[in-house]
Amino acid sequence: MSTPAIDVHAHHIPNEVVRRLRDPTTRAAFPHCQLDEGAGGAVRLKVGDEPWTRPLAPGLVALDERTEKLAGRAIVAQLNGGWLDVFGYSLPPDEGAAWSAFLNDTLLESLAAASTSDVTYMPLATVPLQDGTLAAGELARAVRAGHVGAMIGTWIAGVERDLDHASLEPFWARAAELGVPVFVHPVFAGGGDDARIHDRGLANAVARPNETALAMSRLLYAGVLQRHAGLKLVVAHGGGALPALMGRLARNYDVLKAAGEEVADPRDGFRQLYFDSLVFDPQTLRALLRVARPDGVMLGSDDPFPIGDPAPRAVIEAAELELTDAERRALLTGNACAAFPGLGACCAGLHP
Repeated sequence: MSTPAIDVHAHHIPNEVVRRLRDPTTRAAFPHCQLDEGAGGAVRLKVGDEPWTRPLAPGLVALDERTEKLAGRAIVAQLNGGWLDVFGYSLPPDEGAAWSAFLNDTLLESLAAASTSDVTYMPLATVPLQDGTLAAGELARAVRAGHVGAMIGTWIAGVERDLDHASLEPFWARAAELGVPVFVHPVFAGGGDDARIHDRGLANAVARPNETALAMSRLLYAGVLQRHAGLKLVVAHGGGALPALMGRLARNYDVLKAAGEEVADPRDGFRQLYFDSLVFDPQTLRALLRVARPDGVMLGSDDPFPIGDPAPRAVIEAAELELTDAERRALLTGNACAAFPGLGACCAGLHP
């Protein structure tokens, strides 16, 4: 029998979001959010100044087939954030906070209803990053309601800010205080304006991992993790390009310090980071395990997107990794149970 596993990286949009946006009262509460239901049942959303989304994929909304698939792979729990295309960072702050609460409440209800005796779904909250104080408040409210952490993008559209902006200090402080992980997920690099990324799948294959490296590099140089003891950041896609760039970032740190710039040593912050295992290749995962914190890598799939891993256990269970049974169990389950306190009931009876 396969060792039980926990997937820390997946996405879901509840059908209730669409259903409620059809209601005039809900639409009035979110004047900058639009719903379009086209021919053939295609549904698109427009949130704030962001472009219209791609049509909602059935696998992003319905969970029945996903549950069957997860159960067949002995994945006993899956953490789901929303869809970053509708996180609403370009909304006015108060509307953004209300929109985040709306998304979080519907996500919590939908995942609870979809959970079975074989698979437990747990939610990761979205927060209004356009206002750090409002983001801190929504994170606390969502955690009280049952969310086990948050998922955020790497760039705050609308206010045009990076994650190292001083306005986010209240959010980082609250996340550290609550002890809940924040899952950092890339958005389209540069808003998707670079024409070179729009063919051959390069937006997902290359641009997003590079966007992750850029955003996380700014956070590391800003010393965010050192200022907020206990802050847990989980970086998507095995950290993107970040792990391979750490030598270069360290050398750049030496150059910056010699020039008198006030920057934090990126190696100190990097040692505190967590990562999902979504790298597809055992040798790449081996390289990540050599530089990540010992308990810092956890199974992730990016379910249900096409660029996700359709068999996320395989990279961890590959023989060429030469892992002990204990090390493999940690990657499949134990590290997630340790990092996410809210998974307590799911982890009961599991033995990492």
